[in-house]
Amino acid sequence: MDRNLQLLGIAKKAGLLAIGGESTSAAARSGSAKAIATTADASDGAKRRAQNDSDFCGAVYVATEYRKFEFGRVVGRGAPATLAVLDAGLAEGFVRGLAESDPLRYGAAAKAIAEKAVAEKAAAGKAVTGKARATPGEKTSFGAGKSLAERKKTNGKRRTAK
Repeated sequence: MDRNLQLLGIAKKAGLLAIGGESTSAAARSGSAKAIATTADASDGAKRRAQNDSDFCGAVYVATEYRKFEFGRVVGRGAPATLAVLDAGLAEGFVRGLAESDPLRYGAAAKAIAEKAVAEKAAAGKAVTGKARATPGEKTSFGAGKSLAERKKTNGKRRTAK
């Protein structure tokens, strides 16, 4: 099994893979699809639907050389014609692996998804991730105005009503 199919298996185990036409379309409508892939033996209608879904949500569309049975063997389901990767990092790795095997066919898709991954990482870096750990003596909101040292002194002691 090659590396690209292994990445799809990892995405499946992590719950970051939409399998089949309906699930892929639902992921595209919700905006969570990062890359949509179809098999070589998918019907023209399935390929057209996947292309439209990727255009709708801004995901990268890739028509792979894999067959339905290869996708099915990896994801543990029948023979899906379309898959959607829901994680930017896994999608980038999948498309980059395809580009390494066939740069002419998948090079543009790999470049597009790499740019999207960089933009998503930059947006995630600007997001508030929480407050850093308090230094000794610093007042914190969860200590009700007490310093870290004061909280350690009273930790574990019960208050009794007077």
